[in-house]
Amino acid sequence: MEITVRHGDSLSYYSQLFTISLPLIIDSNPKLHLDQLPIGQKIIIPGFMVKDYQIQQNDTILTIAQKQNLPLDGLYLVNPEINPDHLQTGQIIHIPQRITERVVQGKQNYDYHVLKKDLKRLQQIYPFIRVSAIGQSVLGREIPEVRVGNGGKKIHYNGSFHANEWITTAVLLTCLNDYLLSLTNHTPIGGVETPRLYTETSLSLVPMVNPDGVNLVLHGLPDNERWRTRVLELNQGSLDFTGWKANINGVDLNDQFPANWEGERVRNQKQPGPRDYGGKKPLTEPEAIAMAELTRQRDFSKVLAFHTQGEEMYWGFENLEPPESETIVQEFSRVSGYAPVKNIESYAGYKDWFIQEWRRPGFTIELGNGVNPLPLEQFDKIQQQALGIFLAGLYM
Repeated sequence: MEITVRHGDSLSYYSQLFTISLPLIIDSNPKLHLDQLPIGQKIIIPGFMVKDYQIQQNDTILTIAQKQNLPLDGLYLVNPEINPDHLQTGQIIHIPQRITERVVQGKQNYDYHVLKKDLKRLQQIYPFIRVSAIGQSVLGREIPEVRVGNGGKKIHYNGSFHANEWITTAVLLTCLNDYLLSLTNHTPIGGVETPRLYTETSLSLVPMVNPDGVNLVLHGLPDNERWRTRVLELNQGSLDFTGWKANINGVDLNDQFPANWEGERVRNQKQPGPRDYGGKKPLTEPEAIAMAELTRQRDFSKVLAFHTQGEEMYWGFENLEPPESETIVQEFSRVSGYAPVKNIESYAGYKDWFIQEWRRPGFTIELGNGVNPLPLEQFDKIQQQALGIFLAGLYM
């Protein structure tokens, strides 16, 4: 929501008037000079949108504010040209509307188009978040990253490394939406006060590492004839892509990292296909390269890779994980009911590489239980379990 600065206004006043914390307002206006607010300057207030209201007979500015449960001055700020003594029946004015419900509807076939649409909507309402591309997929789709907060503790989450695990993207975007709602409405989540999390952490979220694969699973063959022929060949002529985990090149992105990659190659597929082929060598695929470059640049203190299924959490790699990893995973288990598993016979994954290179906590979270792709009937339960882990990852 945009308002216009008047004489004597301050960001602190806007924070108090709209009950939005000052750091959120400051971060929503990154180009603003805080020492002086010029009269006429446009300021964005997060957590609000503006709706139209048609003046009814006998309406006054005061009665409108009372009916809408709004501060009177809030109406003046979004209607700087209004004359309260000359309201006319039928006249349209603007009403600040606090957003208290999710805009993300995760319980659907959550493809790349839905992701981009939801990110655009979240940016409009919560402009303190930053959305940018970390790279492109094989088919040229931008891989978006969402950043929230400016704190010193740098944390990273990701989803949809595997194409038929696309429900992880829907879960993560819904958890993000809940986090943003909590920040702007001062409502704790399960007893967790989120403003402290915002000021102490910097969250990096890559919700869909493998957009080409996700769209393949949900919508079938790509439009480009060359790719249609290639993918159909890799899938042995079948139009059923429910078992497809790989990117569009037939490379499993979570077998692409240089963490005993050779050991994983011995036990896995030797040719491109729907799953379990790690490529000719580590980090050949643009999606995996983008994730590796992001991780090298950001110096994350902790990473969580969300997958499906099994209701388990893997937290070790070659005994290189730090002691605090076990403490953290026990808290994840407490809030979700998922079982901690230190090691499994699997290598070359993103969290394996992170633990190996940085000796810091890394986790693979296996959401839900059943057969991939998990049915949407499980979404609400999975999202609630994941929300506890999402928040614990920030406060632990």
